[in-house]
Amino acid sequence: MNNESGDFMYQILVVEDDVVMQQSLKTLLEEHGYQVHILKDFEHAYEEFQNHYQDCDLILLDIQIPYMNGELLLKEIRSHNNIPIIMVTSRNSELDEMLSMSYGADDYITKPYNPSILLLRIEAILRRTKKEVQTLTYHHIHFNLQKGQLETADKVIPLSKNEMCIFHFLLQHQGEIVSREDIMKYLWDTEEFIDDNTLTVNISRIRKRLQEAGIENAIETKKGLGYILL
Repeated sequence: MNNESGDFMYQILVVEDDVVMQQSLKTLLEEHGYQVHILKDFEHAYEEFQNHYQDCDLILLDIQIPYMNGELLLKEIRSHNNIPIIMVTSRNSELDEMLSMSYGADDYITKPYNPSILLLRIEAILRRTKKEVQTLTYHHIHFNLQKGQLETADKVIPLSKNEMCIFHFLLQHQGEIVSREDIMKYLWDTEEFIDDNTLTVNISRIRKRLQEAGIENAIETKKGLGYILL
C-alpha cells in the first residue's frame, strides 16, 4: 500500500507513552508509506503539538497518557484544529468511547488492535479528508500543496516540484535546523532524486520565491549544520 499523495507522504503524529507501542505503531505505519512523528513532551503536550505538529494529517492519540488525560488533550486540540484524530486505548469502555466521540474524535480503536483494521480506518479517514485543499500557512503566505504554489493577497507564485518538496520539509520543521542530508533523504523518500549542488540551487530559488512574496531572509544557512526556516 502506497500512501503518498502527490509529492508528499501523509504525516501521522503518535501520542503514546508506552515506548514499545510507540515503536510498534511507528514501524507499522512507516512500512505502509506514512511519515511518523512521536510526541515526546507529555507535560506540555498541547504546546508541542501547536509548535511542531499542526500540519500533520492525522493523530493517533492514547487516552492514558501522563500529565493530561488523552480525552482532555483531544478536546483542547479540537477547539482549535480540525486534524483527524483516532483514539487508541486499552480501556474497552463505552463511556470512554462516548466521551471521545463527543469531544470530536473521528474514530476509536482498542488495544490490542488488529493492524489491518487500524490501517484501513486510517486510510478511510484520510481518503475522506484529502479531498479538501491542502493549504499550509507561513506568515502571510498560503502554501497550496495541491497546486504547488505560494499565494498572497495579490500574488500567486508557482513552485517547481523540488522547490515544493523542500519548502514543505522546511515548513514542517520551522524553527529547527535541518541538515542537507535530511532534506535529500526526504526527497529520496518522495522519489525526487537530487544531488548536493541541485539542493543548493533549489534553496536559492526558494529564497527568491519567498522574497517575491514579501519575506526577506526567511531561510538561514547554519554553516556546517544545514538550514533553518525562520
